[in-house]
Amino acid sequence: MTNPVHFSLAGRRALVTGANTGLGQAIAIALAAAGADIVGAGRSAMAETETAVTALGRRFLAVTADLARMEAIEPLVEAASTEAGPIDILVNNAGIIRRADALDFTEADWDAVMNVNLKAVFFLSQAVARRMVAERRRGRIINIASMLSFQGGIRIPSYTASKSGLAGLTRLLACEWAARGINVNAIAPGYFVTNNTAALRADPERNAQILARIPAGKWGEPSELGGAAVFLASDAASYVHGAVLPVDGGWLAR
Repeated sequence: MTNPVHFSLAGRRALVTGANTGLGQAIAIALAAAGADIVGAGRSAMAETETAVTALGRRFLAVTADLARMEAIEPLVEAASTEAGPIDILVNNAGIIRRADALDFTEADWDAVMNVNLKAVFFLSQAVARRMVAERRRGRIINIASMLSFQGGIRIPSYTASKSGLAGLTRLLACEWAARGINVNAIAPGYFVTNNTAALRADPERNAQILARIPAGKWGEPSELGGAAVFLASDAASYVHGAVLPVDGGWLAR
């Protein structure tokens, strides 16, 4: 039986993007509860997340960064590494979504989503991994994928493309970096109560359709995602590489 100590993240530092609210906040809190100090990165204030993390006895550092701008990535990693210490865990959670019929979708909305959801993920992972390799440290990278990594969806072409690409990128980076001691995996959340799903939950017809398909019979709460993140960040997942782990209330099983 696995010793519970294998799930401990004591002494480790995790960089979580988009940690101000929703899934990112829940993941940051879960990692802190397992013993990790947290660096939260994003454009918005993270006071609520900081309060929750420090209440658990862990350190929290907020770094303001606009991940739509590639020039923000290296300063983010430098600031996190200098002020908090070397990053052991990277959670690529920050993401945006734009909704419109494919016939009407604009280039601006396509580029905005792809830049944050896919391009920034690659270059932030690269920046963190370069330091891990140079310092001969083991590490964990966890990407936040989606049900749209497996399915097409409707009215979200750039989001679907970005999350499908993210699943492939997760596997590629795992293939290249596993031998270097870096585990790269992804979590694919199902339908959770977040800002990104507010429009769906507010639409009576779509909300009913979605709930009818979820075997668990409810939308997921962000706190229900934390355990998967702790597992993938911990030594318990030392031989897990390139996995895309659905946390979806059974959505894909139906």
